[in-house]
Amino acid sequence: MPLKFCPRIALVVSLILPLVAQVVLAQSPKMEPVFQDNTYQITGVAVSKQGRVFVNYPYWTDTYRYAVAEVGKDGSVKPYPTATYNTWREGQAVSPDKWICVQSVHVDAKDRLWIVDAASPKQNGVVGGAHRLVCLNLATNQVEKVFPMQGIVGSDSYLNDIRVDTDHEVAYVTESKQGGIVVVDMKSGKTRLLLKNDSSVKADPSYKFVIDGRELRDNLGPVRFQSDGLALTPDFTYLYYKPLSDNKLYRIKTEHLRDSALSAQEVSARVEDLGQVASTDGMITDNNGNLYLGDDQTYTLYRIPGASSSGTFKPTKQVLLTDKNRLMWPDSYALYNGYLYLTTSHIQHMAKHNGGKSTRKGPYEVLRLKIE
Repeated sequence: MPLKFCPRIALVVSLILPLVAQVVLAQSPKMEPVFQDNTYQITGVAVSKQGRVFVNYPYWTDTYRYAVAEVGKDGSVKPYPTATYNTWREGQAVSPDKWICVQSVHVDAKDRLWIVDAASPKQNGVVGGAHRLVCLNLATNQVEKVFPMQGIVGSDSYLNDIRVDTDHEVAYVTESKQGGIVVVDMKSGKTRLLLKNDSSVKADPSYKFVIDGRELRDNLGPVRFQSDGLALTPDFTYLYYKPLSDNKLYRIKTEHLRDSALSAQEVSARVEDLGQVASTDGMITDNNGNLYLGDDQTYTLYRIPGASSSGTFKPTKQVLLTDKNRLMWPDSYALYNGYLYLTTSHIQHMAKHNGGKSTRKGPYEVLRLKIE
């Protein structure tokens, strides 16, 4: 006999499900400071197998010094890989040995450092077709590979986050201005933009991106950040991703992204919608298949177990910690020696989002917490 809809039962279920989907841990891990910068805004962090810590500074305002730096154990910063690479300023000609506007850094499983140069200073458009993905050898501190993005994403694009599948030698990079995932086959050198018209890479325009009771806006109106954070499962089977300014989470099997025979519609049909999770910026998975992400709206870090699970997957959030004083826009993540590293970029306090005047009070930070 077919079941009939009962509003009362539906209401009870709707009240219970959020409680099932979120678990608060009995004891929260403690955050430890790794690096602070009171002046220059950081977004990305990467940690090598030897414990070398790298940060990047996007060229978003005139308060800018370096694009990429290595952090010393004493908290000092050294421009990386050379001082020359960090000398480009607006109005100068672009050069292959100078960073333009670096958005993120990442160390892969083979201990290579990857740098995403969005080449869009102040997010006003790509300069001279210089947007690119760069791979450096950390043993020699030399550039090994460069993958230009001109002709792959447009001059109005903004390349953002990166993850690397070292089994298949494929890199995945998000494009956050229009939405999409760039797939770079390192063996063939072929680069493609996928999912550019799919709703999974677009922020829901009806979603209210509210922090501290105020919708985040700039001079054009409510901000919209498209596909941003990425995470690969440890077996490289799944790629997790999402737009930043809504709370939906998606994943897709990487075999579909690597299959050039699939049409755009066929790739889109293989995307898994995992429902409402959090308005996170970056994401990362550990070796046990736990997914870590932050919520910029609630100053919270979450862990989602079982991200490597096949078949139907329903994320269950575990609250690692909430800190309204320190987790000022948890941005990017790295893992090293049982620690989760993260940056705080204070984006909600930027002058462009606050009538032309910065409201930031604390330093930009790299923090870490023990997760193993």
